[in-house]
Amino acid sequence: MSFEEPLILTVAPNGARKTKADHPALPILPGELAEEAAACRDAGAAMIHLHVRDAQEGHSLDAGRYGEAISAIRERVGEGIIIQMTTEAVGIYSPAEQMAAVRAVEPEAASLAVRELFGDPALEKEASRFCHELAERGCLAQYILYTDEDLVSFDRLVARGLVPASNLFLLFVLGRYTPGQKSDPTDLLPYLARNIEGHRWAVCAFGAKEAACAGAALCLGGHVRVGFENNLFLADGSRAPSNAALVAQALAAAKAAGRKVADAKTAREILAP
Repeated sequence: MSFEEPLILTVAPNGARKTKADHPALPILPGELAEEAAACRDAGAAMIHLHVRDAQEGHSLDAGRYGEAISAIRERVGEGIIIQMTTEAVGIYSPAEQMAAVRAVEPEAASLAVRELFGDPALEKEASRFCHELAERGCLAQYILYTDEDLVSFDRLVARGLVPASNLFLLFVLGRYTPGQKSDPTDLLPYLARNIEGHRWAVCAFGAKEAACAGAALCLGGHVRVGFENNLFLADGSRAPSNAALVAQALAAAKAAGRKVADAKTAREILAP
């Protein structure tokens, strides 16, 4: 990782749980997601972390719904943003179902929670086969880690050859197990104390200090994910009017720090397996 590498800004516009009751601008329908992707691309995002919902607005990994959302986004922005499919279980989906969903959708990019895929030793071989399959297909995989102990476990998986070692991209989730899930920039320190040499990493954070966490990460050579999935507030404590406003805030921090920012084309080149 290097400060000289252009910053990859990702937006997570809705997540698995929030609804318009949480924020009226939260996008759920394919058309709403397409407009949000365009606005966030224009604000500086190179990637969108995409969740889709079922008819009751609950979390879904349905391939058909993903197809509709991806088609709407591509029609609106073309290749102007990387679309990253989530595989989050949310207590609903098994590892086998998560992997089947990705195989059915064949997304350009996918986020993979290491605890979920590799939590059962009996399923390690299948999870490993899946991760290698994604690399061979050219899918841009991002591995989600919730604690610094997760990072140690992940490095063991890589050492054993269970996860492809080439051009790894990690997401450090800050504050996942803190009271109220309110993150702080100091939540990054345990990860940095581990051996992250050679790892490309990003952070996401919960709550009003999302901007501070993003600023700390981008100054240290990391990448950043922001958005309504984890936070609804700007750095000044006011309610963010849109996901694009959170992206623009992160872009301003990068510019203030002197960090270049990647567009989708550059991000694809950086993340290519």
